Amino acid sequence: MKAASCLLSMFFALNMLAVAAQAARPGGAMLGAALEGPMSGVDEIVFAVRAPGRDGHWYANFGYWASNEQQMMYGEGGGQLCALNLRTGALRVILDDPEGGVRDPCVHYDAKKILFSYRRGESKSLSEKGSDPLSQGGLTPFRTESKYYHLYEINADGTGLRQLTDGPWDDIEPIYLPDGDILFCSSRCKRWVQCWHTHVAVRYRCDADGGNLRILSSNVEQDNTPWMLPDGRVLYMRWEYVDRSRVRYHHLWTSNPDGTGEMIYYGNMHPGTVMLDAKPIPGAENRVVAIFSPGHGRREHAGRVVVVDQKAGPDEPGHARNVSIGDTFRDPYPFSEDCLLVAGGDKDRGNALVLMDGQGRTETIYTHDEDGRRYWVHEPRPLRPRKRERIIPSRIDRSEPTGRLVLADVNHSRRMDGVPRGEIKKLLVLETLPKPVNHSGTMEPISLGGTFTLERILGTVPVEPDGSAYFEVPALRSLFFVALDENDLSVKRMQSFVNVMPGETTSCVGCHEHRTDTVRPVDFAVLPAMRRQPRRIEPIPDVPDVFDFPRDVQPILDRHCVKCHAGARLDGGVTLSGDRGPRYSLAYVTLLSSPGLVSHGRDADGNKAARGIGSSASRLMQLIDGSHFDARPSPHEVEMIRLWIDSGAVYAGTYAALGTGMVGARFPGEVSTKRCARCHGKGPPGQQELLYDLTDPEQSLVLMAPLAQQGGGLGLCKTSFDKEDARPAEVFTSKSDADYQKALAEIARAGEQLDQQKRFDMPGFRPSPHYVREMIRFGILPETFDAEADPVDVYDTDRRYWRSLWHTPVEL
Repeated sequence: MKAASCLLSMFFALNMLAVAAQAARPGGAMLGAALEGPMSGVDEIVFAVRAPGRDGHWYANFGYWASNEQQMMYGEGGGQLCALNLRTGALRVILDDPEGGVRDPCVHYDAKKILFSYRRGESKSLSEKGSDPLSQGGLTPFRTESKYYHLYEINADGTGLRQLTDGPWDDIEPIYLPDGDILFCSSRCKRWVQCWHTHVAVRYRCDADGGNLRILSSNVEQDNTPWMLPDGRVLYMRWEYVDRSRVRYHHLWTSNPDGTGEMIYYGNMHPGTVMLDAKPIPGAENRVVAIFSPGHGRREHAGRVVVVDQKAGPDEPGHARNVSIGDTFRDPYPFSEDCLLVAGGDKDRGNALVLMDGQGRTETIYTHDEDGRRYWVHEPRPLRPRKRERIIPSRIDRSEPTGRLVLADVNHSRRMDGVPRGEIKKLLVLETLPKPVNHSGTMEPISLGGTFTLERILGTVPVEPDGSAYFEVPALRSLFFVALDENDLSVKRMQSFVNVMPGETTSCVGCHEHRTDTVRPVDFAVLPAMRRQPRRIEPIPDVPDVFDFPRDVQPILDRHCVKCHAGARLDGGVTLSGDRGPRYSLAYVTLLSSPGLVSHGRDADGNKAARGIGSSASRLMQLIDGSHFDARPSPHEVEMIRLWIDSGAVYAGTYAALGTGMVGARFPGEVSTKRCARCHGKGPPGQQELLYDLTDPEQSLVLMAPLAQQGGGLGLCKTSFDKEDARPAEVFTSKSDADYQKALAEIARAGEQLDQQKRFDMPGFRPSPHYVREMIRFGILPETFDAEADPVDVYDTDRRYWRSLWHTPVEL
C-alpha cells in the first residue's frame, strides 16, 4: 500500500508539473498543435524590440530628415534582441541597449549565431546600467552614440558580439547567403527617395566578416526585405517609378545573390499595394507569404498577410490569397501554409506576437507590454538549424565595365496593336539618375506633374528588321528604352528599368511581353542581331545628355514662337514667354499643362498603348513641322525638342534646383473681394502659375485680363458667362486704378523675393545648404567648401556626383 501510495503521489506530482508547464507555456491549443506539427524542433524564437519609426512611410525608419540632419527617422531610443521559449514561456534578453536600436535579426543556418542591424546607444549610459553590450562581447566600447544602423553578429547565447560594418551609412535587413556571405540593404548608395525627405537603401553584399563590400543594385529608389528562396535566388521588394506613379509600384522581384538575373516575381502589372517581408512557405512550391501593405504602405510594414502562388506567373492577381482578418500585421514567418508566426497589434499597438492559421485565425503567444504604444515587437524567427539553399555560382566579371542585353523581338509585346513589323528602327537608351537630396513629396521644380528624376540620354542602338537587338550597356546603371520609328518618334516606351551587372548577358523576349511567354532557346542563336558583336550605344551629336528647359528649349521658342505667343499678344490664349512664374517659367507651364501639347504619361500607370506617350503623342511636334504659320525650326532644333520630350520634358536640368527658387504670388484678398468675387467667388487662385509674371509683373495675366483694352490690357473679363450677353467688364479701366496698383505691388514683391532667393537659371544662384551638405558628405565638394561664398558649377557638380556612383572595373 505504501509503495502504491508513493507511486500515486509521484504520478500526481508529475501530472501537476505537466499542468504547470502547460500553464506557463505561451499561447494555447494552436501553439500546442504547432509544436507537435510544423514547429516541432522549435524551442525558442528570436525577435527585436524597438520603438516604431516616426514617419508614416514603410521605408522611413532610418537616417535623417533632408532639411535637418539632427531629426532622425527612427523611433526613440531603446532596443532589445530577445529569445522566447515557446515551451516554457521564459523570455531571454540576448542584447539590451536602453539608448540604441535593434532590428532585422536573421538566424544562421546552424542556429548558433544571429545576424542583425544595430544602432549603438551612448556607451556611458550603457556602462552605468551595467549592460554595455560591446564590453560583454570583449570589445572596446565606442564612446559616442551612433546615428547609424550597422551589421552585427552575436552568438545565440548572447556572447561574442562583433561589429561587421561601419561608416556614416545605415546597413539594414541583412540575411545569410548559403555560400557564407551576407546580403543586406544599405544607404551607402548615396541617394535620396525621389518623392520624400529620406534616404534610400538598396541591396549590397559583403563577406562573412563585413569586408569586400559591393553594390548589387542601381535602383534610384528602395530595395527592401531581401530573403532567400529555396532555388538560391533572392526575393525582395523593389520600388521604382520610371515614368509611372510614385505611389503604386512596389512589388516582388528576384535576382541571383550576385545581383544578376533581375526579374519580376509578382505584381508589377497590378499597382496599388506594397509587397514586403516575403518568405517561401516550406513544402509549398512556388508559394510565398508576404505583407501587402495598403496603398502606398504603412509604418513599419503593417498590412495584410497574403499567400502568393507564383506558378501562373507574375501577372495573375487571383493568385494572391488574403489570409489575415485585418491589415495591422507585420513580419510573417511561415512554418507551413497553415502555420504562420506574425508580429501584430492594432494600428497603435504593435506589441504582440501571434500564431496565424491559413484562415486568418490567430492566437497570441507573447505580449511585450500592456500599453504597446512605445515599443513594438518585430521580425520573429525560429532559433533552430535550417537547410542551406542552393548555391548559384556568380556570373559577374567585376573587371568588365559593361554588360550585354539581347532583345529577341521588339514586336512581341502587349499593346502593340497597329505597329507593323519593321516599323521600329532603333532604341533610344536613357538612364534615370539618382538624387543627392530631396525636399518634397512631389516633383517640383524638376517637372510639372511629370518625371521625378532627371534622365540622361546615352544614345541609340539599331533594331534589326526582324525586331531583334544585341548591344552593350554600362554596368550597374538604371537604364530604360524608347522604341523609335524611322522619324525617330516614340512608338513604345519602357516604364521600368533594367540593371545589368559587370560582364552579365541578359535577355528579354520583347517589350512589355507576357512573362509567361518564352522563346525557344534555339531562337536566340539564329537572331540576326546575334550574328555580330554586340552593338555599342551610338551617342547623339550636338545635344545635351541632360536637358534643361531654360537653357536648351526656351531659346528655340524665343526664335520661333514668342512673337505670337507672349506679352500682350497671346494668340490662341497661349504664352510661350520665358518669363518666370512662381515656380516655373510661363512657357514651361503652358507646354506641360495644356492638354496634349506634351504627352509624358508620368506619375500614372504604366504600359501605355503604342504611340500613347512621348514625342509621337505630343501635339507640339506637329506645331513645329513647318505647318503652323511661320514656325519652322531647323532639323536640329526639332531634334532638340523631340529628345527633350522623350527624356522627361524636365524644367530644371540640375538637382541643385531642389528646394530653391519657388515663391508665393497672390492677388490681394481685399481687391479680389471688391473687384473679382462677383464672377470668380473668392477671386483668382493665388498660385495658378500662368497668372503671375514675376519677370515683368505688368504682363501678369491676372492683371492683363481684367484691364480694359484702352488701358493697355487684354479686356478679357466679361460681364456675363453667356457669350451672347457678355460685354467687357472693365474691372480696371487704367493702370492708375488704386486696386490695380495694389495688385501690381503684390506681384512685384514676389518678383523681388525671387530675385533675392535666385532660381537655378538666374545669375548668382546658389544651391540649398542641404544639397551642399550631401555633396560634401559624398566627397564631391571639399569639406572646406563655403556654401555662401565659394563658386560652384551645379551642372558639373551633379555630373561628378553621378560619375562617382558608376561601376569601376576591378583588376582580377
